[in-house]
Amino acid sequence: MKTVLEQQAQNGAALGFMLIKSCEKKVSAKKAPYLDLILADRGGEIAAKLWDYSPERHGEYEAGDVVKVKGSIDKWNGASQLRISQIRSKMSTDPVAMEDLVPGTPLPPEQMLAAIHRAIEGFTSEPLQRLTRYLLEQAGEAFTACSAAVRMHHTMRGGLIYHTYSMLLAAGALCDVYPFLNRDLVLAGVIVHDLDKLREIRYAKTGLAAEYTPEGNMTGHLVGGVVNIALAAKELHLENEECVTLLEHIVLSHHGVPEFGSPIPPMFPEAQVVATVDKLDAELFEMLSAMESVPVGAATPRVWGLERKLYRHSEDARYRLTPREDKEEA
Repeated sequence: MKTVLEQQAQNGAALGFMLIKSCEKKVSAKKAPYLDLILADRGGEIAAKLWDYSPERHGEYEAGDVVKVKGSIDKWNGASQLRISQIRSKMSTDPVAMEDLVPGTPLPPEQMLAAIHRAIEGFTSEPLQRLTRYLLEQAGEAFTACSAAVRMHHTMRGGLIYHTYSMLLAAGALCDVYPFLNRDLVLAGVIVHDLDKLREIRYAKTGLAAEYTPEGNMTGHLVGGVVNIALAAKELHLENEECVTLLEHIVLSHHGVPEFGSPIPPMFPEAQVVATVDKLDAELFEMLSAMESVPVGAATPRVWGLERKLYRHSEDARYRLTPREDKEEA
């Protein structure tokens, strides 16, 4: 996909803000220093070169920095390349936000967060309400800005809250279909099930996942999530409430089977709903993301996370990454 910078370029002349994805100092065949960069915005990414580079004249840069660039777009080996003539770091007064430069959610994070808070305020169980509210507050602003995974599903800025919000809508609908379910327990499980990813994953300045942390590699967000619930329950003097153990089980079992990280399968209906909706939402997102890269009537290459090819049929105009409109009762 073309970057926004390319789309807005006139006669090859480009000017705009970009995010540095990679930046290497190199030396040309003529022994002249230059910067070899990959720049990106919400439209895509482009290779870039800054020839005759001088730190004193041009400044120092690294991956994750936002810069304003001016230059010309040419073709090199069949691909677009930006030849930079001027570059500077973003200033606080510049009218650009990170959301303008990286893939983001189709709904505003603030809208999704408000819906999640409304769901919590609707709980009839005071212990579950206090516990869920506390855990969400502990997650802080990172919950609305960070992606849901290093790869595979919801790997955009705000992907974690988008995944949680979509699950909340789906799980709420299932509670309407199956009224024997404890709605508070299902929705609380959805809201807290992935919160420990904020410890499991190291995020870049963009909110996109960079890599797993050492703690994340060794313990993961399921075990960490259970620990967080136990600590929160102790802080709130809820240790003896049954709902604490039930919520811990939902988090521990939400990957369903040992090969995906859960040491124990869901043992009651509400845990099964959270595990099922989590898998469904992740796989649907993967499917839609993969099918965007092929035309109607074509099949995708084998999708690693799904272990199969996908077919984009002629009726797929209804497919959207955006969930249905939020409702007050969600």
